[in-house]
Amino acid sequence: MGPTRAIDDQTARARIRDVALALLAEHGVAATSIRGVADAAGVSTGLVQHHFGSKAGLVQACDDFAIGAVLDQARRAAAGDAQQPGFTAQMYPASEASVRYLARALVDGSPAAAELFDSGAELAEKWLSSLCPDRFPAGSGRVRNAAAVMGAMHLGTLVLHTHLSRRAGADVLDREHTTLVSAGIFDVYGAMAEFLATPDAAALRMTPAAEGDRDE
Repeated sequence: MGPTRAIDDQTARARIRDVALALLAEHGVAATSIRGVADAAGVSTGLVQHHFGSKAGLVQACDDFAIGAVLDQARRAAAGDAQQPGFTAQMYPASEASVRYLARALVDGSPAAAELFDSGAELAEKWLSSLCPDRFPAGSGRVRNAAAVMGAMHLGTLVLHTHLSRRAGADVLDREHTTLVSAGIFDVYGAMAEFLATPDAAALRMTPAAEGDRDE
């Protein structure tokens, strides 16, 4: 009986977590309650508390599941040699539910989402400095700001996914359509690379240095 109960407990825990992922992604932390999760999962509030202890524990479990794996990947990449910016498709969590949860977590100010942003920004700093060391000296204010903006640009596609989906005519968080965003990003970068080679771009370079160019 013991092993069967343990398996049942794990199955129930995963089901509750998955329901919580969906509710938190749709409504946010403030508007999601243990009672609401229990009702949607078809279990008692006592069972939710048995597995997660509290609402904070439930949110932490969702953070660990939805953001933990990609955060670990970002940490490992930031600790090694940066080969790419770090805000590309492989940094997205594995499941569609996790992507939607991350999109909401970025808006709600989840500590895990903030750590993911910071880890990705560190990776982007290393990539920018290795690609253009003269333009982006390692540790400079300019590279820190550029990497932060890069992160906001890429992860912002998650936060604004409803608007992107409306314009694209497809749900960009649906696994079948996630390449729409990455393809758009590459197209934009390609167009910007061409623009930067024009006289208009050269004139912009003559403007006074931005705040990011000034190191403390």
